[in-house]
Amino acid sequence: MDKVLNEDLIYLVLSVVDEIPVGCVATYGQIAYLIGRPKNSRLVGKILSMSEYFGDYPCHRVVSTNGRIAPNFKEQKELLSNEGVIFKNELHVDMKHHKWEV
Repeated sequence: MDKVLNEDLIYLVLSVVDEIPVGCVATYGQIAYLIGRPKNSRLVGKILSMSEYFGDYPCHRVVSTNGRIAPNFKEQKELLSNEGVIFKNELHVDMKHHKWEV
């Protein structure tokens, strides 16, 4: 992982997140792949955890590969549910129906 995140990389990740349509979710790995850094899904997570300092982005639309929502993001489920996203159980989005197909 980068020791110091450069601003271009941060805004590159956030620009991809900004493209995720309402009612869809993307994975950390999917975003890493789209920015040309397929092995850096943790980097994507780190950037999203700091996104509030860079503007208003729909980071709630990013989940783990298996659809699990972030454990420390209390509003994520409510935000996704308000967009019509269906959950398979308490913590997992139904990826079959809501994964963003780029």
